[in-house]
Amino acid sequence: MDILWFIPGMGDTRYLGTQLSRRNTSHEYLSQVARAVDSLGYTGALIPTGQGCEDSWLLASSFIPLTRQMKFLIAMRPGSMSPTLAARMASTFDRMSNGRLLINIITGGDPVELKGDGTFLSHAERYANTSEFLDIWRELFKGEMVTYEGKYEHIEGGQLSALPYQKPYPSLYFGGSSPEGIEVAAKHIDVYLSLGEPAKMVKEKFERVQEAAAKHGRTIRLGIRFHVFVRETAEEAWAAANNVLRHADPEAIKKSQEMLQRFDSVGQARTRQFHNGDMSNLEISPNIWAGIGLVNKGVGTALVGDADTVAERIHEFIDIGVDSFIFSAFPHLEECYRVAELLFPRMPSEWREKVAKRDLVFNQEMIPTTWQ
Repeated sequence: MDILWFIPGMGDTRYLGTQLSRRNTSHEYLSQVARAVDSLGYTGALIPTGQGCEDSWLLASSFIPLTRQMKFLIAMRPGSMSPTLAARMASTFDRMSNGRLLINIITGGDPVELKGDGTFLSHAERYANTSEFLDIWRELFKGEMVTYEGKYEHIEGGQLSALPYQKPYPSLYFGGSSPEGIEVAAKHIDVYLSLGEPAKMVKEKFERVQEAAAKHGRTIRLGIRFHVFVRETAEEAWAAANNVLRHADPEAIKKSQEMLQRFDSVGQARTRQFHNGDMSNLEISPNIWAGIGLVNKGVGTALVGDADTVAERIHEFIDIGVDSFIFSAFPHLEECYRVAELLFPRMPSEWREKVAKRDLVFNQEMIPTTWQ
């Protein structure tokens, strides 16, 4: 089981849908988040990509010397770079960090933003492009010279001069709810990642993914992405969740929903259906709240409740096969500590033991030799 946090490369805030309380995306602040993740026991953190974000590769690279244990789940768009360049970057990063790289493959999103990066492919074409990209990726990490001519990708004599620390390559995360997305996952991906949905919906989707993977003779780990508002009491947790939208007026919600309408992501569309822009009934399943999706692209749902109840919801997802959780909350620095303090003691014993052993090694390494 893995629990990852989120480093807000697009900036951080206490309130969504407004510029009030916006925090500068400074290296100093983001480094504080990274150091917290590293010291508290999280497996690592997701670092996003996109037009409004600081570059994920450069950010993650800057955190290598500031951290000791955490892994960096770096978001990467296949259509925006060549597979050979991407493989070289990944191999270098993985070796320089002693095997602390994970890759989050991003295919969908905002067609307007994608055109700004030079990608003019349709939804289905982007997934076909991603599959070709990953065909090349997997061959390159065998250490062989690769020539490949597909409909979207074409290289001649591509090769890596140095292979990564992790073998055969850093784990690939990916989320895609469309038939095309599920097929890419089935063929290539190590961890299939779903946006937060009620457990029944997630279970049905994961079953389709595993069935598709079995046709390729593969099995896939399962992951899920949620915001989380956890407090000592349920009343405090729901107050914290609603407080995030305190300054999101109807006009801000309307503009956000109009922007999200242009997305061709099936996963994003599933999230929008939970609320349809209506604030009147946002608890779509016990302790799963869709309020974030009113003003936020990407992850639109949150687990909300007291620590025991949120832990129960997490265990329900574990029971259906989820073993990788990526959490976030606003602001990310303070909530990183709160989630660790309230939820980590309530996680499965095997996970707690793994973290304890890791921390023991880490703490021993930090003690000067003359003290040991």
